[in-house]
Amino acid sequence: MSTTTTISEKPTPRIRILLADDHALVRRGVRLILDGEQDLEVVAEAGDGAEAIALARTHEVDLAVLDIAMPRMTGLQAARELAALKPGVRVLMLTMHDNEQYFFQALKAGASGYVLKSVADRDLVAACRAAMRDEPFLYPGAVTALIRNYLDRVHHGEEPPDQVLTAREEEVLKLVAEAHSSKEIAEMLFISIKTVHRHRANLLHKLGLRNRLELTRYAIRAGLIEP
Repeated sequence: MSTTTTISEKPTPRIRILLADDHALVRRGVRLILDGEQDLEVVAEAGDGAEAIALARTHEVDLAVLDIAMPRMTGLQAARELAALKPGVRVLMLTMHDNEQYFFQALKAGASGYVLKSVADRDLVAACRAAMRDEPFLYPGAVTALIRNYLDRVHHGEEPPDQVLTAREEEVLKLVAEAHSSKEIAEMLFISIKTVHRHRANLLHKLGLRNRLELTRYAIRAGLIEP
C-alpha cells in the first residue's frame, strides 16, 4: 500500500505595518483595509509621531503608514526620525490634504508614497505593495504637481543640464554595461587600464551608483544599450 506525501508550501511572510494616526476611528478603518489582505498585517498602532517612533524601536516593522498632521510629532518629523533609526523601513504618508507643499515635504522626508484618506480604500493596499517593491506611489494630482514643479524649474533655469556625463564617460559606461573587462575597454578606446578605472569611479560617483549591475541598469534607462 503506497502513501502519498504532500509538501505544504511555506506561507509568504506578511508585510508588517506600523500605523500612526491621531484619530482612533481613522486607524480602525485603515486597519480593516490592511488586515483584510493576506499579505498585509498591522502589528502596531500609534496616536502620534512620537509614539510611532517609540513603537518602531520595540517592534519589527517593514512599513510605516503615517498621517501627516499629528500632535507632538508630525508624520513628516516621524518619517525623518524613522529614516535615521531604521533605514530599511518604508514610509507611506496618509493625509486628507491634497496639498503640493505637503506632498513635496513628504518626498524630502523619504516617503515612498502619498495616499489621500478620501480614496484610501482604493489606493492604500496598492501603495503598500508598491513601497515594498521600492516603487513610488503617487495619486494623479501628485503626478500633476511633479510635472508642474519640473516645468517651473526649467522655466527659471534651475534644472541641471541633461548631459551629466562626458562623451568619453558615456563610451566607458556603454562598454561596462556590455560586460567588457577593463583591459578590453582600454584596448577598444586606446586608453590605459588606469584611465578606465578612473572613468568607472567617476561614473559611480556622478550617478550615485554602487556597482556594475547598477551601471548596467542606468545604461538601459539612458538608452545606451538594449535590455
